[in-house]
Amino acid sequence: MTPLLPLALSLALILPLAAVAVPPPSPLTNHGGPLLGDNGNLDVSILWYGPIAKVQKRSILNFLKSLNANAGPVQPQVSQWWDIVGSYTRSPKINVKVVNQAFDPNYSLGKVLIKDFIKILLPKATGGKPNTLVIIVAVKGVTVQNMCAGDCAQHDFIGDQAYVAVGNPEAECPQCTAPFVPTGALALVKPPSGNIAADTMVRLLAKGLAGAVSNPLKTGFYAIGHDEEILDASSVCDDIGKFEINSLNGGAFNAHGFKGKKFLLPAIWNPKTSSCWTPL
Repeated sequence: MTPLLPLALSLALILPLAAVAVPPPSPLTNHGGPLLGDNGNLDVSILWYGPIAKVQKRSILNFLKSLNANAGPVQPQVSQWWDIVGSYTRSPKINVKVVNQAFDPNYSLGKVLIKDFIKILLPKATGGKPNTLVIIVAVKGVTVQNMCAGDCAQHDFIGDQAYVAVGNPEAECPQCTAPFVPTGALALVKPPSGNIAADTMVRLLAKGLAGAVSNPLKTGFYAIGHDEEILDASSVCDDIGKFEINSLNGGAFNAHGFKGKKFLLPAIWNPKTSSCWTPL
């Protein structure tokens, strides 16, 4: 039988115990603001910023398909993780549809994406389609605002347009690739696909989506952390939980997705149990 390993234990094997000890999470409360997907649907527009590698595109698109896919008899599934996100809304089953993809392979606004530049990119991403969540995926070498300042997974809004911004932090912000980041000669865990960048970007996208659905305008479900930081569905939770090891490539995963793809998804706050939750 494939072993189940606690992620916190894996961290403790490499880091001092004090470095992985975390206080109990603060419970999220509903502040009454609008949520995405309340009507049971979430249209998504993607802007690929820079020449994104095919393996990263495939992983991200496969993850988005997996949110509503039946992966067969294998358990657990990505769709179960997405159902926890959906449980924040009035329609616990949120159907995700990619309605537009835009491409900016030549970095039209340069390699530093501050919020003012993201504002310019939003209409290009949506292609004029209303009521969509924008996902901006930036290539390696592009600095996304605040990514290296502790805000690895980003979601925000400009006007009434919500967006998620995902960078490739492998070179600039290796701390954001946890738990795949090498520590000395060892990696905490191996990525499920074998590609650190692809699996990191999926994890960051998953965190951003959970926050965007449950707290798109910073008026939904959140808690206040240290230094008045707003904590939402994923950021309130440490990456606690268990994972399996794929005997074929040694990759760590906790959910099955579309066409057998495996993912290591982040812990998120389960509003029904008032606790952090992972698929295993």
